[in-house]
Formats: sequence, structure tokens, C-alpha cells
Amino acid sequence: MTNHDNNQLPEHDDETSLKTSLGRKGIYLLPNLFTTGALFSGFYAIVASMNGHFDKAAIAVFVAMVLDGLDGRVARLTNTQSDFGAEYDSLSDMVSFGIAPALVAFSWSLQSLGNFGWIAAFIYVAGAALRLARFNTQIDTADKNYFTGLASPAAAAVVASTVWMLHEQGVDGIDVSWLVAFVVAGAGILMVSNVQYHSFKGIDFRGKVPFVALLVVVAVFAVISLDPAAMFLLLFVSYALSGPLMAAKTWYQDRK
Repeated sequence: MTNHDNNQLPEHDDETSLKTSLGRKGIYLLPNLFTTGALFSGFYAIVASMNGHFDKAAIAVFVAMVLDGLDGRVARLTNTQSDFGAEYDSLSDMVSFGIAPALVAFSWSLQSLGNFGWIAAFIYVAGAALRLARFNTQIDTADKNYFTGLASPAAAAVVASTVWMLHEQGVDGIDVSWLVAFVVAGAGILMVSNVQYHSFKGIDFRGKVPFVALLVVVAVFAVISLDPAAMFLLLFVSYALSGPLMAAKTWYQDRK
């Protein structure tokens, strides 16, 4: 037996041991079902946009957002967190909130700009990838109450709601291609910026609230139901702008 063969044996043994260990431990089904649902929604958004169903594609991105928010909460409530689940969730986010919104916007509008269109879409995709990578490396040290940079689901909501609302209004994507390029590229840049955004993770959903709070929630749902596309666009654009506005306010106060 040659030295080359001897060198390969430990690597093969380690790989076999890893597969055996993973097979013995298994994975938690419940939270990963939600993650798989989010991944499917992101993939469906891509397919729907390729077939010209841009409203369905945008809605699928929002469905992915809901499922993505549930998988982590379900894992914490059932004590089924795992390294596998965290990695799977990150890969699902890259598809649903990185690739899918960019391709939906590109299929509807950006492809009419030629090179500028796919560059704007790529800026968004690269921003989402870098945002997720930075989040994963800083998850143990970052302030839980704030995000550094616009979160990828919020950025995806800005892009998807823009396409959804304009498409519903009968606007041709070619007519607003430069506006869409600005929104898509801007969302990508905000994701990798150092702007602070409130994470709302400090809200205790299990605690008691005044009765009027429930009435406010009902009113919010009622308003959103009047025109979901426009309301979601207003909501998430306001959130996306809140970071830069607060940063500008802090900078102005420091100078003053």
C-alpha cells in the first residue's frame, strides 16, 4: 500500500464516523418543517416570477417571512434548537430573502435595463449573503435588541411589496425599471451597512397587555386587509428608512 493510500484512510474513516454520528443523533423535525416551508415558498416565488405571476411571487416571499419567523420560535418553545437547524435556516434565508426577491424584481422590471439590471440584482444578492454571514459570526456578541444593517427578511419585504403594489396597479415594470433598480440596490446596500435597526426581540409576547392593545392589533389587521400590497410597502419602507433617519439624528446631535 502506498503512502498516498495511507493518507486517505483517516479522512475516509473520519467521514464515515461523521455520517454515523449524524445518523445516530438525527435532526428535530418540527422546526425544520417550518424552515422547509420557507425554503419552498422562496423557490415558488422564483418559479412564479419566471411564469409571469408576479403578485403570487411577492406573496410567496411574505409567506416565507412568516414561516421563517415561526421556525426559530418553535425551536425555542420546544427546546429543539440545533446547529443543523441554524445552518439550514441560514441557507433557506439566502434562497427566500436573497435570491428570490432579486429574481422576482429582475424578471418583472430589471431585465429591461440590460447590464445595469442584473448588476442591481446582484448587489442585492451579494448584500443578503454578506448580511447573513456577518449575522452568523456575530450572533453570540451582538446586541439582541438591535440589528446591524437591514435584516434580510425586511429587505426582501421592501422589494417584494414594491413589485406587488406596482404590478397590482397595472404598472409595466419597464416603465419603472430605474426606480426598481434603486430600491433593489438600495436594499442590498442597507443590508451590509452599519446602520442600527431595532430588532423588536425584547417584546414579551407571553406577558399581559392592556385590553386596548388587542383592539389596536385588530385595527392594524383591518387596515392592512384594505390594501395589503400598499400597506406592507408603507410599513417596510418606513422600517428600512428608520435606521438611516435615526443614524442621521444621532450624528446631528453629536455634532451639535
